[in-house]
Amino acid sequence: MNETRDLPHLFFLTSAIVTGLIVILMFGFIFQGAIPVFLLEGPGFIYGTVWNYSTNQYGIFLYIVGTIVVTVATLIMAIPLGLLTAIYLAEFAPSPVEKILRPLVELLVGIPSVVYGLFGFLFLRYVFMNTIDPWIGNNLGFIPIFRNLDIAGGAHILLAAVILSIMVLPTIVALSMDAMRAIPWDYREASFALGATRWETVRKVVIPAALSGIIASIILAMMRAMGETMAVVMVAGNFAEIPPTILSPVYPLTAKLLNDATDWIGLPMPQSALLGIASVLFVVEILFVALAHAIGEYTRRKMQ
Repeated sequence: MNETRDLPHLFFLTSAIVTGLIVILMFGFIFQGAIPVFLLEGPGFIYGTVWNYSTNQYGIFLYIVGTIVVTVATLIMAIPLGLLTAIYLAEFAPSPVEKILRPLVELLVGIPSVVYGLFGFLFLRYVFMNTIDPWIGNNLGFIPIFRNLDIAGGAHILLAAVILSIMVLPTIVALSMDAMRAIPWDYREASFALGATRWETVRKVVIPAALSGIIASIILAMMRAMGETMAVVMVAGNFAEIPPTILSPVYPLTAKLLNDATDWIGLPMPQSALLGIASVLFVVEILFVALAHAIGEYTRRKMQ
């Protein structure tokens, strides 16, 4: 009888061990392959600005800047839109409206990234190049970061951020909604009893109580934006420089990894350099996962 009861436990334990081994195997392979470039460049791999296969010089600082700039621009657009949508669906939307809007938002998750990239490259790029970029340059060009340099024909930071903000929107909306709906209704009733309006209750009670979950959703959205590859390759411009404006092309880490993998992955040192990029992304993602878990643990303790 005990053996029968232990079988499900062994099955679940085996599944968990296999999952853990897969992660460890990937982690070990990537970092073991990156060791040669770390030994060659040392800290210069992070802050170096030259990437040259012919001279075996590998510095990823410009690509790190590209990743950070695109991610920050994405969050600036996605966070307000995502949170306002989540607040409306969780607190104000009539049931029929929510049943229509929520599936539409969640549908964005299932669209392949290459489709987003094609939409951005074949449609939005021309909209930006012919309409939005000239308007920004003419009306806001006196501010340095809004100058229209027209370098890459509409492929630049702002376009990449627009595409990525659409891609991460479901993460922010869905998780923020769940966090707000997890707040007991008693909190709202107590606020109403004190004379607060619906909006005051949401602003002063619901959002502060759900803040940890909302922050976790933003962190996961940030991870998605930093790790996205295919769509970014098609719309970011892929030009390694410190961008002077939001209408300048950039070259994120993921784009560099994808573009160079086909031609250089077979050579030992270039392969190590590309695995070095992967290891940097891996470490950043691990840190964000740890942060999300810490926030989740804090939330659970707070709710007890």
